Amino acid sequence: MSDYKSMTAAEIAKAVSSGKLSAVEITKEALELARTEGEKLNAFITLCEEKALNQAAEIDQKVKKGRDGTPPPAFPLCGVPVAIKDNISYTGYKTTCGSHILEDYQPPYDATVMQNLIKAGAVIIGKTNMDEFAVGSSNETSYFGPVKNPVGDDLVPGGSSGGSSAAVAAGIVPIAFGSETGGSVRQPASFCGIQALKPTYGGISRYGLVAFGSSLDQISPFARNAHDLALAYQAASGYDANDSTSLNYERPDFVSLLTSDKKFKIGVPKEFFAEGLDPEVEKSVRAAIDKLRQDGHTVEELSLPLIDQSIAAYYTIACAEASSNLARYDGVKFGLRESGDKSLAEMYADSRSVGFGDEVKRRIMLGTYVLSSGYYDAYYQKASQVREMIRREFEKAFEQYDLLIGPTTPTAAFKFGEKIDDPLAMYLSDVYVASANLTGMPALSIPCGQTSDDRPSGLQFTGPGKGERELFQVARIWERLS
Repeated sequence: MSDYKSMTAAEIAKAVSSGKLSAVEITKEALELARTEGEKLNAFITLCEEKALNQAAEIDQKVKKGRDGTPPPAFPLCGVPVAIKDNISYTGYKTTCGSHILEDYQPPYDATVMQNLIKAGAVIIGKTNMDEFAVGSSNETSYFGPVKNPVGDDLVPGGSSGGSSAAVAAGIVPIAFGSETGGSVRQPASFCGIQALKPTYGGISRYGLVAFGSSLDQISPFARNAHDLALAYQAASGYDANDSTSLNYERPDFVSLLTSDKKFKIGVPKEFFAEGLDPEVEKSVRAAIDKLRQDGHTVEELSLPLIDQSIAAYYTIACAEASSNLARYDGVKFGLRESGDKSLAEMYADSRSVGFGDEVKRRIMLGTYVLSSGYYDAYYQKASQVREMIRREFEKAFEQYDLLIGPTTPTAAFKFGEKIDDPLAMYLSDVYVASANLTGMPALSIPCGQTSDDRPSGLQFTGPGKGERELFQVARIWERLS
């Protein structure tokens, strides 16, 4: 047995590519952890055992040929077990989106991100549990039951990508992917004490990602350290002609540029330290800011007054887009069908009533309302205008600062049931993360201290568009300082 759980993705790739470790044996260890610890956490919906072992065997074969004199292809994730959120299409296995309505759905094609990861040598071991259709901030809305936080069984892991976050935090995989619409990787990363990146909108192809809010969604990686996070993003990103929103530009070598002596100029929006921020979380973030100053970085307070409007704008736009995107699940083309001697309208209504959970229905109703005749201008159009104003406000800030800093979430992980019956309190969990999704700018969450009862808190850095390199560099600096 290898010391798999304590190994980084970079260490696994190096050991497998050199022939010191077998990709098949590493994969078997990861699958066993997914069956045991993953089952306790309810982190996985489906394990992809057959394809995973076949992928690992192919990698071992190519490595062996390389040792015999034929150089193998460059595999940056050579033999690295990876988990994928269950709203990303993968042929041969179900893509349920954590919903009853797609409980038996198998996609006919692979998402572009899956193709990129497999080309990079990753081994896809399973599809992770999630809030239904990525709607939620606690992973309590999944049809397949809630995911537990490895930090404590009574704590939520955050959402909607809670299964991916828990799988990385528990050491089941060194890298996992989720999706972000309004903080759905950064918030769970903060709650579970790991790292996550929300890339620039268009940085990773959305082709094959089941849509929630199309102008907000972005596939995003989790890892336990900055090097692995950069490795994961580099393998997954790139231009894709299948995605009309994909960014076509030359990506730098994020991994080789990870270490930097640069002294950053960092802005601290005072709006991130307003009412509702837990004093213990604030103390950890303030201490982090002081450490960065002591390390020679310039850290100054600034005001971004429109941040206060980000939650209202985000939920108006996200619900509107969810209403449109979820209209395709009607019991006709695919997914659950509640049929019988009924009219077409009754079949639609019954399939959606049975197939969708309460929170998804709530979002659909809100979204349909703000898009309806007589309300479109007052709500959706106004939210879109506010979104543009927020984007311009951030762009102006980045004329003066390299990065912005603040807490990832207003509190550490909360207990199951604490907010599920109070949608407004649940939505406010996204108060610091939603602005990056609205603006399309990249943001990263990294562990930053603990509360008195050992719950991790997160430190968030936000960068300008295409500013992932600087985010990885400051994450590496923070690792050195913490």
